[in-house]
Amino acid sequence: MARPDFQQLVDEYYEPLFRFAMSLCKSQDMASDLTQQTFLLWATKGHQLRDASKAKSWLFTTLHRAFLGSRRREVKFPHQEFEEVSHELPSVSPRVFDEMDGSTVMDALLELDELYRVPLMLFYVEQHPYKDIAELLGIPIGTVMSRLSRGKAEIRRILEQKASAGDDKIISMPKGDVSRATQSNG
Repeated sequence: MARPDFQQLVDEYYEPLFRFAMSLCKSQDMASDLTQQTFLLWATKGHQLRDASKAKSWLFTTLHRAFLGSRRREVKFPHQEFEEVSHELPSVSPRVFDEMDGSTVMDALLELDELYRVPLMLFYVEQHPYKDIAELLGIPIGTVMSRLSRGKAEIRRILEQKASAGDDKIISMPKGDVSRATQSNG
């Protein structure tokens, strides 16, 4: 069987796909986005389908997977308005940033094992996105994120050691209440 024409697929399945998306997400905007995303995926990957008679099931399966992916992202990264969470943000006075010494942080970075130093340098200094870092280092994106997290924790530990050793360039800031640290230094 020949591969179905794109316009023919849209004409035949747009409405049923949209109704299916509406039943999943109960939002016209999201249903429309999911339907369009499904057809975009068909336009880019549909040629890989070997049996053209399965185009309908491919479209519905793809839409369902896109919906599940969006739900996972919503759960993992819930949207919150700034006003709702602003009270949770640390309040740090500008003076604290003026007193911080960038070279001290760079020195701490250079003390790190190369395993963590390289991803931190690429991300924070060179401003590469996770994907580029993963490609450059030949590792999965999840590993990049893990190394960044562990590297930041290690830098924090190094800086805390320097602060407890009396390095006057380091301003000790407790992990919990940052506003308390700014008050004690003021």
